[in-house]
Amino acid sequence: MGFLFISSLLRTNVRFCSKKAPTMKYLNVAEKNDAAKNIAAILSKGASTRRDSFSTYNKIYEFDGTVQGQQARMVMTSVSGHLLGYEFAAGFRNWRSCNPVALFDAPVVKMCAEDYQKIKRTLEHEIRFCQGLIIWTDCDREGENIGYEIIKVCTDVKPNLRIYRAKFSEITGPSIFRALNTLGQPNKNVSDAVDVRQELDLRTGAAFTRLQTLRLQRVFPTKLADKLISYGSCQFPTLGFVVERYQAIEDFIPEPFWKIKMNHKVKDITTEFSWKRDRLFDKNACEAILDICKENPTATVEQVQGKPKSKWRPVPLDTVEMEKNVSKKLKINAKETMKIAEKLYSQGYISYPRTETNIFPKELNLANLVTQQQGDNRWGGFAQRVMDEGGPNPRQGKKSDQAHPPIHPTKYTNNLQGNEQRVYEYIVRHFLACVHKDAQGFETIVTADIAGEKFIAKGLLILEKNYLDVYIYEKWNAKEINHYEQGDTFTPTVLELHESVTCAPKLLTEADLIALMEKHGIGTDATHADHIDTIKSREYVGLHENTYFVPGTLGMGLVEGYNNIGLEVSLAKPILRAEFEKDLKLICDGLKDPEVVRREQIQKYRAVFETVVERMRQIDESLANRLDDRPQVVQDEQFENATIIPVLKCPKCGNDMHLKNRKNDAGKYIGCSGYPGCKNAIWFSQNVESMEVLEDSCQNCGPHVKKLKMKFRQNIFLGEPNPNTLCIGGCDLNVLEGLEINPSSVRNTGNPRPPPPVNNRPPPPVNNQPPQRNNVNHTVVNNVNHHNPEPRRSSWPNTSLMATPGPSGMSNRSHSEDNEIVCQCNQEAIQLTVRKDGANKGRKFYKCKNQTCDFFLWASEDGNATRIVTHNDDNELKCNCDTPAVRRTVSKEGPNKGRTFYCCPKPMGQGCGFFQWADEDDDRGGGGGGDGGDDNDDRGLGGRNFKNTWKGKTNKTKNNRTAPYNNQTRAKRKCGKCRQEGHTRDKCPN
Repeated sequence: MGFLFISSLLRTNVRFCSKKAPTMKYLNVAEKNDAAKNIAAILSKGASTRRDSFSTYNKIYEFDGTVQGQQARMVMTSVSGHLLGYEFAAGFRNWRSCNPVALFDAPVVKMCAEDYQKIKRTLEHEIRFCQGLIIWTDCDREGENIGYEIIKVCTDVKPNLRIYRAKFSEITGPSIFRALNTLGQPNKNVSDAVDVRQELDLRTGAAFTRLQTLRLQRVFPTKLADKLISYGSCQFPTLGFVVERYQAIEDFIPEPFWKIKMNHKVKDITTEFSWKRDRLFDKNACEAILDICKENPTATVEQVQGKPKSKWRPVPLDTVEMEKNVSKKLKINAKETMKIAEKLYSQGYISYPRTETNIFPKELNLANLVTQQQGDNRWGGFAQRVMDEGGPNPRQGKKSDQAHPPIHPTKYTNNLQGNEQRVYEYIVRHFLACVHKDAQGFETIVTADIAGEKFIAKGLLILEKNYLDVYIYEKWNAKEINHYEQGDTFTPTVLELHESVTCAPKLLTEADLIALMEKHGIGTDATHADHIDTIKSREYVGLHENTYFVPGTLGMGLVEGYNNIGLEVSLAKPILRAEFEKDLKLICDGLKDPEVVRREQIQKYRAVFETVVERMRQIDESLANRLDDRPQVVQDEQFENATIIPVLKCPKCGNDMHLKNRKNDAGKYIGCSGYPGCKNAIWFSQNVESMEVLEDSCQNCGPHVKKLKMKFRQNIFLGEPNPNTLCIGGCDLNVLEGLEINPSSVRNTGNPRPPPPVNNRPPPPVNNQPPQRNNVNHTVVNNVNHHNPEPRRSSWPNTSLMATPGPSGMSNRSHSEDNEIVCQCNQEAIQLTVRKDGANKGRKFYKCKNQTCDFFLWASEDGNATRIVTHNDDNELKCNCDTPAVRRTVSKEGPNKGRTFYCCPKPMGQGCGFFQWADEDDDRGGGGGGDGGDDNDDRGLGGRNFKNTWKGKTNKTKNNRTAPYNNQTRAKRKCGKCRQEGHTRDKCPN
C-alpha cells in the first residue's frame, strides 16, 4: 500500500515538473506606426496578425517570437512621437495669471496631451497582459526620451516589468534580429538631457514670449496688436545669423579696384593668364605698372609644371550634409527633406537619417549594399563597375556619434514618386560615389613674365571621371590651354587695365544657415530644420527668389533691440545656447548632473530676463525705427498674482502651495501649484471669515512655511484671540484638528522619502529583479534593493501602520474634496476584501495600491478605517514632551460641555500638540496623537476643545511605552489570525 502511494506521488511529481513554463508576453513599442508594422513583419516573417487599438493610426500586431532563448508572445504597437510633454501647472497657464518672471520657478508637469490620450490608453490596456516591455523607438536623444515616456506610462499600471531597449540603425532583417538578440537597457542619461532641454525651452520660451507679446502689442497697437511675438533660445540665434548677414550687406560700401588682364590666343584656343598681384586699390599705381609692361610687351615662359590632379569623392553622408546638399542641389527645404528621409527609413529603404557619423563601420557589409543596386537602369551599371574594380572602398570622414552609421540605402526600390524618389536617388548616388574612386586629371601650370610682372595660366585635362559618372550633382570641367615650353616667348593678344568693384556678401541660403548653426552649436542635426521653419512661420524672415533668407521688419527690429540693450551676451548671439548644448552633451555622457545643469541654465536666463525687463524701452525704440511707427507709452502689465506668497511646500510633490479663492466666493483653500499633476489641497470651512498669508515664517517648521492670519466667524480655538496668527505646517496638531486638516496634506506622515524634484519629473526606474542566467541586462521598476535577489515583502501589518492618519473626522481632501486613506508612500490606498475562507472572510481592508510599502489597515463596517490603541503600564499620562499632561474641562456650550481631556501644558504654538479625551475607551481608538510604531516625528493632536474631534494616532512616550487611558483595564489579547480571544495565532484552531 505504501509502495502504491509512493508510486502515485512520483507520477504526480513527474507530471508537475514536466508542465510547460508559461510563455512570457512582451509589449513592443515603436516610435511610429510604419516602424511598428515593418518591425513586426520582419520578426514574424510576415505572419503577424493585426488588430485595432484605441488610436485609429496606431495598430497592434501580434506574433510569436523568441526572447532570450525562450518562446514569447509579442505584441507590437507604436506611439506617434513624444507621448508626454512638459506643461506649466494649471495656475500658471493663463498668460495674465502671473508675472512672466515667475515662470522660471513655476512648477511644470509632464503630462499627456488630449490628442495622445488614446495612444496612452492603448499602452495602459496592453501592458496589463504582458510581463515585459521592449522599447523600439529611434536610437537618438529624442527616441530615448520617448522610450522613458512609454516606460512611465506602462510602469504606472504595472510596476514589476522587465524592461529592455532594442538598438538598431535600420529596419532590415539582419539589423532587427540583431537588436532582438542583443537587448540592452535604456539610457537614462540621454533621456535626462532631453528632459532638461524641454524644460528650459518651455520656461525661457514662455517667459520671453509673454513679455514680448503682452508689451509690444500695447506699444505698437496698429502694427502688432494681433501678433504672437515668440522667443526660442535656438530660434533667436538662428534669426540673428540672418540679420547679421543682411546688416553686413546693408553696411557694405563698394570699393573700386584695378587689375591687369592678359590672354594669349593661338588658333581657336585662348589661354587666360591671371596677374599674380591679383588686384590693386590704387588706379595710378596699376596704370604705371601696365605702362611698364607695354613698353616691352614680350612675355617669357619661366616655368611649366605638370602634375596629377584629383577631385575627391564625397565622404559618407551625415544628416547635416544631406540637409545642405538636398537644399542646394534639389531645392527641397531641410524640413521636407527630413520628413521624407524619416519615411524612407520607416519603410526600410534607408538607414537612420539622424546621424553625425561619416565613417562606415568595418562590420557593415558594403558589398551587399552595392550589389542590391545593380538592377537599376540609371545607376546599376555603375554599381556593377564598383564590384568589378575591386569592390567598395569608401573615403572615410572624421566624425562618429558612436550610435548610427552614415546614411545609406538599405534596400532597392523603384516604386517611389516625386520628392521621395529624388531624395532616395540622391542617397543612393552619394553612397555609390563615396565607395568608388576619386576623379583623376592632369593639371598644367604656366608662369610667364613681362617686365618683372608674373602671370599664371592653368589648364586641366580630365583622365578618369570615376565617381563623377554616378554623382551627377558635381561637375569637373576640363580647361584647355595652349602648349608652352620653358623659355618660349610670345606677345599677349590682350594686355590691358580692368576695373571692377568689391561685392557685398550674398544673402544666406538654407545650406549656408545650416552650416552656421552647426559651426556655432545651435541645435542638433535633428533640430536644425525645425528652428529654420519656426522663424519662417513667425514671419521673422522671408525668402527672396525662394532661395535667399531676408529678415522681416519685426525680426530685424527685435535682433537690433536685443543687441542694443547692453546685455553681456545678446540673446540674438549663439553663445548662451551653444554653452547649453555642450552641457547637454555632458549629461548624455554621464559627466554632468542634469539637475545642476537645469539650475545653472535657469539662473543664467533669469538674469538675462530681468535685465531685458529693465531695458525694454530700448527694444521699443529699435522696433519703432524698423516698423516706422511711434511707440505708445504704456504702464507695466498688471497680473492677477503679481506678489503671491507661497504658504508652504507640498509634501506630495515638493511644489509651492498657495492661498486661493473657492468658486463663487465660497471660502478659501490652499492648493498645490502642481495641479493637475498633484491634487493635494487644504480646504477651509465658511466659518473662516478672512485669511491672509504673512511674510513671517514659522520658527518651528522652517523658512518655507509662512504663518496665516485667520479670522473666524465663530472662534473654534477657546481662549485664543480672534483673529489669530497660526501655522498649519504641522508643528501644532491642535491647529490642524481645529481646522480639520489632515497632517498628510501639510507634511509627510508616512515613511520618509526623498523629496521629488521641483519639476515633478518621474523618478528613474530601479532594477530589482533577481539575476538572470544569461548576460543580458534588463530593467525592472520597483522600490526594492538592487542587490537583493529575492525581495522580501511582509505578509502582516507593519507596526507603523497604526500611526497612519485615517479618514475619520478629518479627511485628506484633494481638489475634488474626496476622502482618502493614505499609505506610507503618501499615496491613496486601495480597499480590498478578504476572499480566503476563515474568520475574516468578507472583511474589508486597505493596502498600498503599488505594493511598494507594507501598509495594511482593516476597514470598519461603516467604511472608516479602524484604529488600534494600546496602553502604557505607567500610572501617569505624559504628553509627547515627556511632561505630565494637564487635565482640563470643556466649558463652552455644546455636546462636549463638561467633558474632560488631557493636553500638553505648554502654551499653544510651543508645545507638542498632545490631546486626549479622558473618557475615551479602547474600542473607540483614542483621540491622542503620537507615533504609532515607527520613529517618525509625528506629534499628537494637542490640547484645547474643538468643535470637531479627529480620532487619530496613539500616543507613545519617549520610553516607547503607550500612555494609559484614565486607568482603564487592558483589553484581552486576541488571535492575530481569526481575531478571537483566548488563544494566540500559533495555537489558532481555525
